[in-house]
Amino acid sequence: MTDQSVGGFSTATLAQKPRDDSTDPPTPAHIVFSGNISTKLPANRPDIQRTGYAAWRNHDRGRTLFGELFWNVDSYMYLALRVKSDGRKYFVNIQTDSIVESDIHQHRLYTKYHKGAEGPNSPAQWETVWIKLHEFVRTNHGIVTEPQSEMLRHKVKSFGIGLIDRQPGPFELGIAAMWATNLNERGQVDGRTGWEEGDQGSARLSEVTLEKLEQKAEERRNMPDQKKSFRERVPHFGKVGTGDTKAFR
Repeated sequence: MTDQSVGGFSTATLAQKPRDDSTDPPTPAHIVFSGNISTKLPANRPDIQRTGYAAWRNHDRGRTLFGELFWNVDSYMYLALRVKSDGRKYFVNIQTDSIVESDIHQHRLYTKYHKGAEGPNSPAQWETVWIKLHEFVRTNHGIVTEPQSEMLRHKVKSFGIGLIDRQPGPFELGIAAMWATNLNERGQVDGRTGWEEGDQGSARLSEVTLEKLEQKAEERRNMPDQKKSFRERVPHFGKVGTGDTKAFR
């Protein structure tokens, strides 16, 4: 969707690209979200005071005899994305089964290896971005709503990405994967070793350091010992008639 729905002039397309093994490293199969942002206001529409946005989201999962289908990400800590960005201010959008249908949970898509990150002419590189699910902010029509409420992680309707910086000009963002994930004991993303196969990866998060992992291990070592069960404290209980009378002496 773009502001063309209200008479604006921004354009956007989603194009699917196949995997390309001729590059080094190989380019994964992905979609390209691209177009042009225009802040021009429509003529004869005084009610429209703001344009210059574009976005996309997945289709709804549909319905069954038991009701509407949702994604349940309640057991996960992160939303991960494999992207290649031009450096513009994209936002990740999550819509849930909220009382207010226009409510959207949003978080900025921060990238480190976008176009121009390492110099004026440096190209964009593929990278994996992790966003903590509890850090998404509930908004309505782009405005933060108060009071904030916790995201209904067990009733997620859609995931998507939008560009709302209102900066005129072309944009392009590649998206190879989006998935929910956790950290394992080593501070790594759970799942299979290659993100190309499972999109879970095994890359270490920058915030997980050896110091923090050692601190976590120390906390476990300092935890009080669990009390022994009755069976452990009285191992002979229930063994009457076995012929072993030493336990009763």
